[in-house]
Amino acid sequence: MNDDAAAVAETLRDMYAAVAVLDRARLAGIFAPGFYAFDLGKRFDGMALVDLIDGAMAAGRRFVWAVNEPDVRIFGDRAWIAYVNRGAVGDAETMTPVTWLESAMLVRVDSRWRIEFFHSTRAPAEA
Repeated sequence: MNDDAAAVAETLRDMYAAVAVLDRARLAGIFAPGFYAFDLGKRFDGMALVDLIDGAMAAGRRFVWAVNEPDVRIFGDRAWIAYVNRGAVGDAETMTPVTWLESAMLVRVDSRWRIEFFHSTRAPAEA
């Protein structure tokens, strides 16, 4: 993976690190203006997806996310990434492994990759 592709994958890892601690200021620098996401069969504008996660965390949910097997395509100042997110969901006592199939569109702003669009689909449990 070249440096640009690695930077795209790292931007998604940075997003998960910021979401894990609900660092909205950091996320504002990771999300491009007009950012939106598709998750849970719904569209979330701006920080609405973070609000959803915040509510779940306040109710005791815990999440673990990871960017695995990144497939990155770069087109000038735009990039697309698809990857497998092997993580977990649970509470303070029990975490259940979960796999999501995810993709994102990014734009390069001032030599930094920022996420314009994010999509997540929970994969069926493996038999």
